[in-house]
Amino acid sequence: MLGRIVNTKLFVEAFVTLLVIVDPPGMVPIFLGLTGAMAPRERNRAGWQAVALAGGVIVVFAVGGQQILRYLGIDLPALQGAGGLLLVLVALELLTGKQGDPDPEATTNVALVPLGTPLLAGPGAIVATMLFVRRAHGVADYLAIAVAILLALMIVWVVLRFSGLVVKILRPSGIEVLTRIAGLLLAAIAVQLIAESVEAFVTGFLHSPH
Repeated sequence: MLGRIVNTKLFVEAFVTLLVIVDPPGMVPIFLGLTGAMAPRERNRAGWQAVALAGGVIVVFAVGGQQILRYLGIDLPALQGAGGLLLVLVALELLTGKQGDPDPEATTNVALVPLGTPLLAGPGAIVATMLFVRRAHGVADYLAIAVAILLALMIVWVVLRFSGLVVKILRPSGIEVLTRIAGLLLAAIAVQLIAESVEAFVTGFLHSPH
C-alpha cells in the first residue's frame, strides 16, 4: 500500500543520503559545544529552531534551488566555499572560548547560524536534495523525497533534544573540553568544504574552453 503512494526506492535513497550528510551523532558534540552553557529550555529551543530552519532551507532549495542560484549567478562551489568560511569563524570562537554569555538573542543566532545552516542545511544536503528532485517524475516521487526530508530532520531533532543528558554527565568542565573538540571538528569540516570548493573551481577552469 505504501509503495503505491510513495516511491519506496527513492525514499530509502533520499533518507539514507540525507541522514549520512546531516550526521546526527556527529552533530551532538558541535551542538553541545555551542549550547552547553545554556539552560535546558534554551538549549531545547535552539535545537528545534535549528531543525525548523534547516527544513525550510532544504525545501526552498528543493523547490527552486536551480532558479535561485541561476538568478544570482552563483555556482554550487561558491556556496560551498561560503559555508566553509562561515564555519571557520564559528570554529575559532569555540577554540578560543569567546562565545560570550548565552541570552535569548544569542540562542536564536546559534540556532540559525551555524546550526540550522550551514551545518544541517549545508551544501551537501542542499545539493543532494536538488539532485533527488531532478530525478522525480510524479507525485509518488515528490512525496517520497518530502517524507525522507521530514524523517531525517525528525531524527536529528530527537538526537539534539536528548543531548542534554550528556550535559548532566559531563558537568561544566567536561562541556569546556567538548567545546574545544567541537571547534576542532568544525574547523576540519570548514577546511574540507573550502578544499572541495577550490577543487571544483580549479577543475571547472581546467575543463572550460580557453
